[in-house]
Amino acid sequence: MWRIGLTGSIATGKSTLLKAFAELGVPVFSADEAVAELYAGEAVAPVEALFAGVAKNGVIDKAALSQRLAADPAGFQRLEAVVHPLVRARIKTFLDTAEADGAALAVVEVPLLFESGHDYGFDAIAVSWVDETIQRQRALSRPAMTVEKLDTILARQLPQAEKKARATYVFDTGMPIKRTKAMVAALVAAVQARKPSK
Repeated sequence: MWRIGLTGSIATGKSTLLKAFAELGVPVFSADEAVAELYAGEAVAPVEALFAGVAKNGVIDKAALSQRLAADPAGFQRLEAVVHPLVRARIKTFLDTAEADGAALAVVEVPLLFESGHDYGFDAIAVSWVDETIQRQRALSRPAMTVEKLDTILARQLPQAEKKARATYVFDTGMPIKRTKAMVAALVAAVQARKPSK
C-alpha cells in the first residue's frame, strides 16, 4: 500500500485536497479531526492537568487553550508531548486497517508533519501550496482569526518554499478546484496502476 502524508501551511487547502482523495474512494485520515476527538475524549484530563481551566463540560475549550498558549508559547511543546503520541497511535491504526482492507493508497493529513520531526514511514509527501497573499486572505477570513494570531501560527510553521522543496507532489490550490481535483485523480490513478512490490 502506498502511504502519502499530506501537509501544508495554514489556509493552503489541505482539507480541500483530503476531501478530493476521499471522493475518489481513497481511505483518508485527518490529524486535526483526531485532535478534535481527543479533546472530547482521552486527552481532556492530561491537557487540563497542564492548563487548568481549559476543560469545559468535559471537553477542551479550544479558544481558552489558544489564549493560554498565546500567553505562554513554551506551552506548545508540553501540549504536543501529550497530544502527538495519541494522534500517532491513531494514524498507525488507520494505516494498518487500510492495508488490511486491501487499499492501494491511503492519505494522512498532518499539518505539522515537517515541524514535528517524526518519521511516520510515509512513501511520499504531498504539499498543498498557494500564493501567500491568497493564504493570508483565506486565513484572516476565518472566525476569530486575527493578524497577530496568524503571525504566531506562521512563525511556528516552515516557510511554504521549504515545504515545497521537500515534497514528492505539490498541489497549487490557487488554481480552479476542477484542476486541483484533476491532479488528485491523476495521482490516484498512477498509484493504483503501480504493480505491488510484494
